[in-house]
Amino acid sequence: MKTNDQKKRIAVLGAGESGSGAAVLAKVKGFDTFVSDAGTIKIKYKELLECYDIPWEEEGHTEAKILNADEVVKSPGIPNDAPLVRKLKKQGTPIISEIEFAGRYTNAMMICITGSNGKTTTTSLIYHILKSAGKDVGLAGNIGRSLALQVATERHDYYVIELSSFQLDNMYDFRANIAVLMNITPDHLDRYGHCMQNYVDAKFRITQNQTPDDAFVFWNDDPIIRRELTRHGLKARLYPFAAVKEDGAIAYVEDGEVEINTPIAFNMEQEELALRGTHNLYNSLAAGISANLAGVRNEDIRKALSDFQGVPHRLEHVCDVRGVHFVNDSKATNVNSCWYALQSMTTKVVLILGGKDKGNDYSEIENLVRQKCSGLVYLGLHNEKLHAFFDRLGLPVADVQTSMKDAVDAAYRLAKKGDTVLLSPCCASFDLFKSYEDRGEQFKECVRAL
Repeated sequence: MKTNDQKKRIAVLGAGESGSGAAVLAKVKGFDTFVSDAGTIKIKYKELLECYDIPWEEEGHTEAKILNADEVVKSPGIPNDAPLVRKLKKQGTPIISEIEFAGRYTNAMMICITGSNGKTTTTSLIYHILKSAGKDVGLAGNIGRSLALQVATERHDYYVIELSSFQLDNMYDFRANIAVLMNITPDHLDRYGHCMQNYVDAKFRITQNQTPDDAFVFWNDDPIIRRELTRHGLKARLYPFAAVKEDGAIAYVEDGEVEINTPIAFNMEQEELALRGTHNLYNSLAAGISANLAGVRNEDIRKALSDFQGVPHRLEHVCDVRGVHFVNDSKATNVNSCWYALQSMTTKVVLILGGKDKGNDYSEIENLVRQKCSGLVYLGLHNEKLHAFFDRLGLPVADVQTSMKDAVDAAYRLAKKGDTVLLSPCCASFDLFKSYEDRGEQFKECVRAL
């Protein structure tokens, strides 16, 4: 069993899915455990903490009860420069992530996925393949249940884990047996001092601690990944994938057929893939390689790649209303995700975008907006940056600062029969919504009410 020397006292900052799970694991492993959240703790997490007799506080931190901890587990949403975090760093208290903590107490195979785009779909697809093949597998990280809670209360042979850059920031000894890096484009730069290299380095932390027995799966055509390969002292075996056959790629499409050359030769017709579009081809290739590496039989991989249902809020067709198509892509919280969504559209588009800007550079989608969009709806409390960039394109524009209903109504007015209204915001949701899921659900509800 992988374990470090146990600490006497663990403090957990944040009591959401990640923090409450870490607290349960700490308690189960015999630590003196305390949980503190600056906001309000959801009832289901309070009940979980109370079930394990774990003391907690909400709507503020009692610093004395945190600063005396031997180790602190920090939820990923808390910035590394938060005042209490700075105090902990100053006095030398180790600060780790829930994933780092959970990894100490399991010998399961860790299949870990990160990237600016595609990681949720790829994670869900890998999990679907392994689950369909009868493997004992848990789904964790940004989706699924807390890894720490699963380690505390269950036992799995495999974990498929979606990792954000925030989760990777405080991982030190954790080891991914299979690390998947989908791509790297600007995102969350407000969290990384508006320095792209800081964000890139965070993503590459998924490869740290890998050995020659491990695998690194990555998109071969990503210029940033290619540039960084020699900088990070990679020890794992490399498994690059690409849309077409090219030097170095071990997975690609040739003559309409998906090919994976190693470790076990695999092929299937591209038209049999359940997921459509170039971006989903990358997701399917990465998932197929990962399942191949995990020992899943070819026939099980082939079947699961052909019957996967997709994930909510990612290019999710809602319905057609009097000839206008409505697509929910609320999970597109950065510009590159919106690029993939626009690139996949085959009709004229009324694009709903906006929210909490993360240092976005909208020039990446400018050409696609010019080519494919017939109108724009800005949805957010602060739409000045959107006006400054997009108004000069001369498209009809609606400015909405209040509600999703007003945004949907405005988009419907701008749309013509045969057009697609696409919610692909490029931004975080926290100005008007609780989460991207909340934003997407409200969009679907308002569309169905038209």
